[in-house]
Order: sequence, then C-alpha cells, then structure tokens
Amino acid sequence: MKQIITAKLKLILTPEQVEALRHTQLAYRDALNAVSQYAFDHGKTSSVTKLHKGMYAELRTRYHLPSQLACSVERQVAATYKGLWTKLKKNAEHRRAKITKKRFKGLDQPPHYVSPTVQYTYERDYTFQRDSRVSIGTLNGRISVPYQGYNKHLALIREGATIGDAKLWYDRPKKQFYLLVSLSIEMPDLTPAQLQEVVGVDVGIRYLAVTSTTTGKASFHTGKRVRHQANHYARLRKRLQKKGTRGATRRLRRIEQRERRLKLQANHTLAKQIIKQHPHTLMGLEHLTDIQERTKRRKRKRKKNGKGYEPVSAKARKTNRVYSQWSFAELHTLLSYKATLAGSLAVKVDADYTSKACPMCGHTAGANRPGKGLLFVCKQCQYCLHADLIGARNITMRTLLVWQDWARTGCLSITPDASDREAKAARLQRYAELRWSPEVTKQPPASSRRSLTASL
Repeated sequence: MKQIITAKLKLILTPEQVEALRHTQLAYRDALNAVSQYAFDHGKTSSVTKLHKGMYAELRTRYHLPSQLACSVERQVAATYKGLWTKLKKNAEHRRAKITKKRFKGLDQPPHYVSPTVQYTYERDYTFQRDSRVSIGTLNGRISVPYQGYNKHLALIREGATIGDAKLWYDRPKKQFYLLVSLSIEMPDLTPAQLQEVVGVDVGIRYLAVTSTTTGKASFHTGKRVRHQANHYARLRKRLQKKGTRGATRRLRRIEQRERRLKLQANHTLAKQIIKQHPHTLMGLEHLTDIQERTKRRKRKRKKNGKGYEPVSAKARKTNRVYSQWSFAELHTLLSYKATLAGSLAVKVDADYTSKACPMCGHTAGANRPGKGLLFVCKQCQYCLHADLIGARNITMRTLLVWQDWARTGCLSITPDASDREAKAARLQRYAELRWSPEVTKQPPASSRRSLTASL
C-alpha cells in the first residue's frame, strides 16, 4: 500500500536567485495562458499531442522555457480542459435529471491562470544534492540552493522515500519561496484481523464530526468556533468589497487566505484527535457527492405581484454560503492519509438515508427529523437520539458490513461504485436490513462484530 504526502521545503535564496525563480514563475504562468488560449481556439481540445505540436516551438522561443517545463505546461493545460469537459458532462446529466437548472459556463471562455506556481519533474527539472541542497531549473539554467523543512520529511527524503513531482510556490505575504515535494511511502498491507475496531464518522457543520464505535462509544467535535470565525470573515469581506477603496482592496488581499488556513488548522487538529482516539480501526466515511446542488436554497415558486419569482432571502443566501464553504472533503482527505500512517484504514460507504433511517427498526423517512433539527425521533418505534449520532451509527453498521465482506472474500472496496445503479440498489437493500442491537454496547469490540452480525 502506498501513501502520498507532501513535504514543504523552505528555500534559502540569495537576491539573485529570488529574481531568477520569480522570472521563471511569471514566464511559466504566461505560457499557461498562451496554451490555454490556443486550446480554446482549436475546439477546446484536451489532447496533449495537439498542444505539443502547436505550441512547443513557441514556448521554447517566445517564453524561453526549458524543454521539460514546456511539456509540463502542455500537460497542465490539457488536464485543466479534461476536468472542465468532465464537469460539463456531469452538469448535462444533472440538468436532465432536474437536479439543477444552471448551465455550466466553465468552457465559455479559456481558463485564465493567475497563480505563478511552477510544476517541476523530479530528476529533470530538480534534483536533491548533499548537505540539504536542491538543484532547481530556471530560465537561465540550474541553481543550487539550501533548504529547510519538517524533520520527519527531511528524514524520508534522506532515507529513500519515492520522490515525485514538485511545485515551486511563492508565499506573497512572507515573500518566501517553498518547494512542495510529493513523497510516496510504502505502507504494509493490512488484514481484517489487524483492525481491532470499526468506527463511523458523520461530518457536518454544527458538529464538524461525530464518531461512533460498534460498542456505542461516541464523541462529538463541535464546529461552533470555526463557523463564527467564517461568518466574521464573510461580513468583513462584504464591507470591504462594498467600500471599494484601494486601502480596502489591500485589506482584502491580506485576509484572503485567513479563513482557508483557519479551517485547515481545525480539520488537521480534528483528524489527529479522531485517529488518536481510535487506533488500529476500520474507519467509515460517507461518500458525499453533489452536496452544494442538493442543499442549495432556491427561489420561491410563489410569484411576487404577478411579476417573476421572489428572490432568495438573506437567510437562504447565508445558508448557501455556509454549505458552499463546507470543507468536508478536506477533512475526509486528512482522515484518510493520517489513518494510513497510523496503521488504520479509511473506507467510504454510501451516504443515502444515513440521517433518515432509524438504526433500531429500520424505518426511513424525512419526518424522523422534525424541522431538520438535531433531534431524531422515529415515527414508527419512537426511538429518540441526537440526529448526528444516528448518522454515525448508521455509517458504523455499513462499515461493519464492509469489514465482514472483506474478511469473507479477501477483497476490499475503498469507495463504492456509484455509477452502477443495480449494485447500489443491492447495497441499499442490505443496509435496510441492518439493526443496531442495544446488547452490543455491553460487549468488547471482537464479540460486538459477531453480535451485530447475528442481528442483520
């Protein structure tokens, strides 16, 4: 099993080296925009071969890029257009299914690159040297510079971790260059017997995460502080944008990354807490897709004065902003790679009806959550519990089912196949037969699996 991490290396540069790297960054960004315009003019192509035939000579002569950097520019633009075409096709499917009415506009204009980040290929554009030095390619040849970094990452580089591509990134507030190096670590393959516990993790906004084990042990991780800070930055941005002065623009630039760093720090801390609380576990996460479209508040159907529809209220706009900035995918990514490094394993299960299905009797209905609040009350058996804990328990049972299939067949599916509707329907039918047994909470983890298996 391979796990990829990123090592952030601080480059110690002279003023001449800073200028050389800055010129390289700007030329690379200009080349990206030129190739993007060429691809747009030639049928919005995502073919690397066509871009290479049409732009390679110009990249070498006009922008003075080395051969490998010119090829990196073409590959990066092709990957951008390929991703846009994928989003366009997905949007067409959503419009046919009436999930959304908006048309995808990403291909109406050529993508414009603003960030001057440069992509380097290992052993072609950059190489590591002795005495903590790295050789980096510029427009005028290689330069050798010393670097600093996290001790564990430096040890991995010295001890032979598989080194991949890197990105040259410039931190504008600190006026500092960093080299972000991709490292691939070989991890031992796990077996079902090595994972002593099964944990389900339900993510949300009021509570960033709620966990539950098969023995009923639960933990709540609130997101109140992060939510209030995010609302503060939203109000501050609105005031500054409305003011529109040069000073307000400078202030916006200073705070533009603060909210992102705040949420990243909160997710890092939360992921470490969950991994530390549950060592050597099979961790179940929800396979969440299209959250923004499914949770978006839309215009009311009732007409206003017979002329069009009523606009979205201020409360609905705030709700849309909160959901659009929900960083659950970042938290899932951090949990996945931290679990692998700690000897655990994270898998994803279907998220359908996890907050609507009663784990005791199996009754599934939206009315089980009155007002979509934090209280879950089953309309059939009157079972009452915290709604997020209900979701965590349903995820735990589905993850336990994955563990049992893994132990029986020897094959593990990390992510459910959402494209096969028949397979998903069969999985949902199996999930509907799961029941949470109160006796499970009185037994150790090993026997809890057998007890819960008997209640399926």
